[in-house]
Amino acid sequence: MNDKVIAYQGVEGAYSHLACKNTFPKSISIACESFEKAMKLVEMKTADFAMIPVENSTAGRVEEIYRLIPKLSLYIVKEHFEPVNHCLLGTQDARIEDIKYVGSHPQALAQCYKNIIDLDLNAMAKFDTAGSAKEVSEKNDVQYGAIASKLAAKLYNLKILQENFSDLAGNVTRFIILSRDEVIPEFVADKRYITSVIFQVRDIPAALFKALGGFATNGVNLLKLESYSMAGSMQVSRFHIDIDAHPHERRLKLALEELSFFANKIKHLGVYEKNPLRDQYKLLQ
Repeated sequence: MNDKVIAYQGVEGAYSHLACKNTFPKSISIACESFEKAMKLVEMKTADFAMIPVENSTAGRVEEIYRLIPKLSLYIVKEHFEPVNHCLLGTQDARIEDIKYVGSHPQALAQCYKNIIDLDLNAMAKFDTAGSAKEVSEKNDVQYGAIASKLAAKLYNLKILQENFSDLAGNVTRFIILSRDEVIPEFVADKRYITSVIFQVRDIPAALFKALGGFATNGVNLLKLESYSMAGSMQVSRFHIDIDAHPHERRLKLALEELSFFANKIKHLGVYEKNPLRDQYKLLQ
């Protein structure tokens, strides 16, 4: 996947940018104003992949992503875990006691909530982490700080006032890599895979219980079950499941067949190898 074009949401120095650099060292990264724009660039063949964050070990899921994915004709081909070292940044002449206002992406603010309160800072939600760092650099006022990466500090000539600013140690974000093409890896017995699916249950009693029952009876583990309401409806819900199995395994074939009896609008999002770092970052399981 090297020498490819990777789209991400944010500006240079954002954690999504770091994820692109760490996953595809030889790739060209394109910064986008929104997650949807990054995904659309892949659909339009301007980019080969989109690097999209879906959850964080401290702040939880990025709900917007689960609403966008069903609208687009993209497939998950890989997952990536990016360690997050939030830093409190200020201008070169600032001291930590000078900071009165701190800006960052809402997810980063949530991940640093306790430290923000302890320092009595006024939190300001911004477009993204690196963008807030860029804004502090342009403002050049010691009262304004940002929560962003060390790379952002270097890019925008800011001072790192405090490293490891997250409330919890081991902060990590899980990314998915989206492609126009569905690539189902060949099943190898000693490897582990994730199959991602979204579906809507039928309007019958105990539909969700029955839809998921096939996974239990066939010994298939679910790594994730996310629910979200459809736009314009307070009743219809969709479910996103990450399944700990490969679709070429008989047990998953039987489970998906049973799912089809009690669910409709089933969409297969992709099959990809399970990242070995999942065992290290157990908060996301």
